[in-house]
Amino acid sequence: MGFVSFLQLGGWYTVNDLGKQAVTTQFEASLSMLKEAIEKCPDEHWEGLIAKYPIWMVAYHTLCFVDYYLSRGEADFRPRVEEGIHPTGMAELDEEYPSRKFSRSELLDYAALCRRKLTEAMTAETAESLGGPSGFSRLKFSRFELHLYNMRHVQHHTGQVGAFLRRVGVNVGWVKAGWR
Repeated sequence: MGFVSFLQLGGWYTVNDLGKQAVTTQFEASLSMLKEAIEKCPDEHWEGLIAKYPIWMVAYHTLCFVDYYLSRGEADFRPRVEEGIHPTGMAELDEEYPSRKFSRSELLDYAALCRRKLTEAMTAETAESLGGPSGFSRLKFSRFELHLYNMRHVQHHTGQVGAFLRRVGVNVGWVKAGWR
């Protein structure tokens, strides 16, 4: 699989290098916006409903799937039972409702963990792996597209939480790139 190269200040970069950098910084920005929404949600609105799910549950669901899709594939995902993030294992991702309520601090820690996993996952990607299958049987596209899909999922739910918060007078800012 050939890649077109571009001359940048300091040397040549392949689309692969540029693509990995862009996906990483934009994905970090998406996670940063979710983190800010979790931080700024007033205590009295932590149970506020987005459709039929409380804010904390929307944030938990989002982070669970970030974690899941950053794995090399569905067979490689290991639920974080010992850390208490997925107390019932895969059921936490498969069932409609989690087994317990998660606190703000737990979700902020999980967001930081997902950010670290993102950095590790993108660093490990190669031109071949990004062009290969997603690793998830129900997602019939490349790993590169999987990362875009995963990022869009974060933005979808961050937008829901942000819209709720704006209605109660809390503004979640826009993050251009990277982790805040």
